[in-house]
Amino acid sequence: MTPGGGSGPMKDCEYSQISTHSSSSPMESPHKKKKTAPKRKWEVFPGRNKFFCNGRIMMARQTGVFYLTLVLILVTSGLFFAFDCPYLSEKITPAIPAIGGILFFFVMGTLLRTSFSDPGVLPRATPDEAADLERQIDIANGSSSGGYRPPPRTKEVIINGQTVKLKYCFTCKIFRPPRASHCSLCDNCVERFDHHCPWVGNCVGKRNYRFFYMFILSLSFLTVFIFAFVITHVILRSQQAGFLNALKDSPASVLEAVVCFFSVWSIVGLSGFHTYLISSNQTTNEDIKGSWSNKRGKENYNPYSYGNIFTNCCAALCGPLSPSLIDRRGFIQPDTPQLAGPSNGITMYGATQSQSNMAAATPLLQSEPSINSEELPLPGKTSISGPCATLTLGQPTPPSSMPNLTSDTGLTDMMPLKEEHEGHQFLTPEEAPSPPGMLPSGSPITHSHTMHVLSLASQDSLHEDSVRGLVKLSSV
Repeated sequence: MTPGGGSGPMKDCEYSQISTHSSSSPMESPHKKKKTAPKRKWEVFPGRNKFFCNGRIMMARQTGVFYLTLVLILVTSGLFFAFDCPYLSEKITPAIPAIGGILFFFVMGTLLRTSFSDPGVLPRATPDEAADLERQIDIANGSSSGGYRPPPRTKEVIINGQTVKLKYCFTCKIFRPPRASHCSLCDNCVERFDHHCPWVGNCVGKRNYRFFYMFILSLSFLTVFIFAFVITHVILRSQQAGFLNALKDSPASVLEAVVCFFSVWSIVGLSGFHTYLISSNQTTNEDIKGSWSNKRGKENYNPYSYGNIFTNCCAALCGPLSPSLIDRRGFIQPDTPQLAGPSNGITMYGATQSQSNMAAATPLLQSEPSINSEELPLPGKTSISGPCATLTLGQPTPPSSMPNLTSDTGLTDMMPLKEEHEGHQFLTPEEAPSPPGMLPSGSPITHSHTMHVLSLASQDSLHEDSVRGLVKLSSV
C-alpha cells in the first residue's frame, strides 16, 4: 500500500454529525392543532340574558320595551331642546336649557347603568356542589337511599329575632339567600330581588336598585320639568298671536305635552311607591306578598328595617356596592387532566393500605433491611473475594451452579457437607417466617431481633438431598 494511495480513500470519507435534537418529537403529532381561543363565561352563561361588548353589557332577552323607553326619552327631550328651549332661554332665562340638559344626562346615565349592569345574579351550583347538597338534603330528610323527599325544601335562619325561610331553587340547585328570588324571565336567582322591569330591560336587584330608583326619580323631575315649560312656552306665544297661532308656530310642543301628560302620572306614582319601599327597607316582591309589617309590635315585623327612615334610605342608596358574583368576563378554566397511575407498580400515587402491604410482600418492592450471610467455603467451588450474597427475608435463593449428576466426584465432594450439617435444623415452608406485612393476625410468628436465616451451605445441603433422591430413582 502506497502512502499516497492509502490516504486517498480516507480523504473522501466524511463524517456527518448526528443531530440529537430532532425537529419533531415522537410524542407530537405531525399536524399541530390550532390553538383555540379560550371562551369567556358569558358565552356559556346558562341564564336567558344578552351580552354585548365582550360581556361588559348584560341585559334580559326581552329588550323591546327598553328601546321604546329610549325612543320616548330621546324624542321628547330632543323636541324640547330644539323647539322650546331657544324661545324660553330668550324670553325667560338661559338656565332653563342648562337645567334640562343636566336632568337629561342624569336620566340617561342612570337608565343605562340600570339596564347594562348585573342586578345581582347568583351563580348556579356546579355538579359537585349540587351532588353534595343533595346528599345533605337526603340526610336531613332521613332518606339517604334516595327515597321520597318532602317538598318544599327549605331551611330556616334567624335574622334579628325573626325566622326567615330559605327556599331551594331546583333550577340553580342552591338554597337562595334571604330576600333572593328566581326571575322566570331571565331564569336567574337574583340577590335582593325587587322585580323584573321591562322598561329598563333588566331585573332590578341588589346591585342596580339604587340606579333604578335614581332613574325613575330623575325621570319624574325631567317629565315634570318638560311638561311645565312646554305649557309656559305655549302660553307665552298665545299671548302674542293667539292660541291657535301658537300651536301652528310650535307643533312639537303639542306632541311633547301629550307624551308628558300621559306618562307623568305613572312615573311620579312609581317614584313615590319606591320612596316608600326605601324608607321601610322593603322590596317590591316582599310588599306584594305582604311578607312583613312596618309595625315592630307584630309577629311578622320587618327584620331588615333599621327602625329609622333616614338610616333605611342611607343603607339603600349610599351603602357599598357589592361586586358581581358571576365573573361574566372571566375565562373558562379547562378541566385538569387526571394523573394516570404508573404501570410498573414501583411508585404508587394514592395507593391504599392494602396495596402498600402487597408492595411490601413483593420481593422487588420490599424495602426491609436484608441480612448478609457469611461466606462459607464450599468444596469444589472457587471463593470469590467480593461482597457476600444478600438474602431477603423469607425468600431463599437457589444455588448458582448445578453439580454434575453423572460425576462420582461431585457426589463424594458433597457427602461431607451432609455430615457437617446433620445437626442443623431446617425450617419447613410452613415454619419459615413470612415477609413483613403478610403475617396473619393470629400467627404465632412475630418479628424479633432473633431471625432464622438460611445460609448458603444449608441451601446447598437441601439441594444435595434432593439430588440424591433423584439418583436413587434413576438407578431403580
